[in-house]
Amino acid sequence: MKDQYGRTIDYMRISITDRCNLRCRYCMPEGVELVSMGEVLTDEEIQQICMAAAQEGICKLKITGGEPLVRKGCVELIRRLKQIPGMEQVTLTTNGVLLGKYAEALADAGTDGVNISLDSLDREQYYLITGRDELHRVLKSLEDALAAGLRIKINAVLQKDINGTEWKSLIELAKEKPVDVRFIEMMPIGYGKQFEPVFNEELLQMIQGEYPQIERDVRIHGNGPAQYYRIPDFQGSIGFISAIHEKFCESCNRLRLTSQGRLKPCLCYGDSYDLRKALQNTKNDKENLESIRKIFQEVVAKKPKQHCFEQLNDVTEEKHMIQIGG
Repeated sequence: MKDQYGRTIDYMRISITDRCNLRCRYCMPEGVELVSMGEVLTDEEIQQICMAAAQEGICKLKITGGEPLVRKGCVELIRRLKQIPGMEQVTLTTNGVLLGKYAEALADAGTDGVNISLDSLDREQYYLITGRDELHRVLKSLEDALAAGLRIKINAVLQKDINGTEWKSLIELAKEKPVDVRFIEMMPIGYGKQFEPVFNEELLQMIQGEYPQIERDVRIHGNGPAQYYRIPDFQGSIGFISAIHEKFCESCNRLRLTSQGRLKPCLCYGDSYDLRKALQNTKNDKENLESIRKIFQEVVAKKPKQHCFEQLNDVTEEKHMIQIGG
């Protein structure tokens, strides 16, 4: 699919649950309201939507949450999505707490890559950010995932006066292990508006001061907008996803599907389209596919040219990230 600006839309992020076993302050703090299980897409509904998406040119999926591995049957769902004709890649984003338990099964299901969200390697700081003492399990899961042959990336969100100086220890993971470490600027969505981010332009300067031999890495590392750099003798690369100061909208290739079945053309705006309702209003699988395909065509046609995170008054998305999907 191509939108009105000539961008090829071939990638969809799917939130399969709004549940999570951590309570990160900028995403899902204590007391956040969750939807009932009856409002969440079933495996069959997700598969039907993805089959229609594949017929419209979506060939890459990212499974997210919440924490996707708390959903029963997550691994088998990935296996089924991988078998959809035309589906080239299915990857997973997780906080890593349960990853070790499912690492071998995920590899067997054909999972093409796993992103682990990890903002700190300090036990106390990790607890402060996530509300849970689970760092040891995440680090063990990282080892288990690598042993299972999974391709791993680490995603870190830095906050000033909290974990802003931890980039030094985090990038060492890319030296010691074959993993890419990526720094994602805090997005001003939901609870994220309350925290002061470390911007990647500033972070890159600090890393260059410590590692003056760092250089651009132009190899393709995945489907996202990260810009990568290599440091000599490091096994992995360092990536930067800079949504605020280095807008990558001109090359945006993605849509987002919430756990309740709403399709979003852009994270920044509140516009969404109810795929689950469309499924419930049709009579058979053929009608389902045609109905969903038409909505995909409509959404892609209306995809905005760019986000406006740098102008907060123009942001119309009022939901929290946990309600949208990571």
